[in-house]
Amino acid sequence: MAESNGKKAMIAMSGGVDSSVAAFLIKDRGYETIGVTMKLFDDNLIGKEIDSSCCSLSDVEDARFVANRLGINHYVFNFQDDFKSCVVDRFVNAYELGLTPNPCIDCNRYIKFKRLLARAKELEQDYVVTGHYVRLKEDSAGRFLLMRGLDRSKDQSYVLYSLTQEELAHTLFPLGELTKEETRAIAEKQGFLNAKKKDSQDICFVPDGDYENFIRTYTGKIYPEGDFVSTDGTVLGTHKGMVNYTIGQRKGLGLALPEPLYVKSLDLENNRVILARNDELFSKRARVKDLNWISIDSPDGDIKCTAKVRYSQVDHEARIIPVSGSEVIIEFDEPERAITPGQAAVFYDGDIVIGGGTIVSALD
Repeated sequence: MAESNGKKAMIAMSGGVDSSVAAFLIKDRGYETIGVTMKLFDDNLIGKEIDSSCCSLSDVEDARFVANRLGINHYVFNFQDDFKSCVVDRFVNAYELGLTPNPCIDCNRYIKFKRLLARAKELEQDYVVTGHYVRLKEDSAGRFLLMRGLDRSKDQSYVLYSLTQEELAHTLFPLGELTKEETRAIAEKQGFLNAKKKDSQDICFVPDGDYENFIRTYTGKIYPEGDFVSTDGTVLGTHKGMVNYTIGQRKGLGLALPEPLYVKSLDLENNRVILARNDELFSKRARVKDLNWISIDSPDGDIKCTAKVRYSQVDHEARIIPVSGSEVIIEFDEPERAITPGQAAVFYDGDIVIGGGTIVSALD
């Protein structure tokens, strides 16, 4: 990463170890630095106390402690209205439509980069800095390329596929060349009290992972029971409401069955959850829309690549087949399990993120 040349940088500080070390590294490289913590929600979001990884009082205090130790100013920005409309409401609406969203992608797209970058420009800051484990470089044509972090176990490029060239031009990712262990070692050496703080594992506004309870509490709605059915239409039992289920799920069905069955699809029109054997969950192709291209312009022909259809998986060999300017088919060399509408499909050329989009449906 280049030295500052007198540039100003706004660090998004969550109170965690990653953003704290990012702040240290940027200041150490000579950038004129301020730290900011985004207030995204409070306990009133669902009417009970939430001890989250980004909005609790202790997290704000952790961020302020690090800022004070670094000798930089620290501010708290209230983005609760934006977060509610752009992240939480979209999350709930997606589940009501039988989709499985990834709210971290929406948070990065609409809050951490769009909204925060706009605030940075208002304050005449040159860059927004985050603690994501990704790398950024500029090619010979002046295009910014988003690349996987060197630590593949912590790589977060999947959730940043929606970033635009304008956003990448004003963003710095100082942790991209580090491992998590190296990050924690830097934090310990600097005396940061959050050096051993655990990473967040769940969605920040649903820290207990009970999505169904959150959605019911948030909306005040009762989602009606319906039938579990097999692929041939045989009724197998009663489900507890469509928002409880996602493609590939087996746990929590509450059925005594002669063989393991998994959620294959959700029939919203008839309020039915379709169950199938594991070998019936595999597909080689998927429709993908709402596309964003980073390393290329919109493709006018097929592209060989690797792709992944959920955050936690390894990418696999595939081909991008353009359908229109707003939709492609992703075709894998080998069938993928439980391709899930609402999740993102992200395309790679080696370590470089080509782009990505939202999965509409799996195709036979």
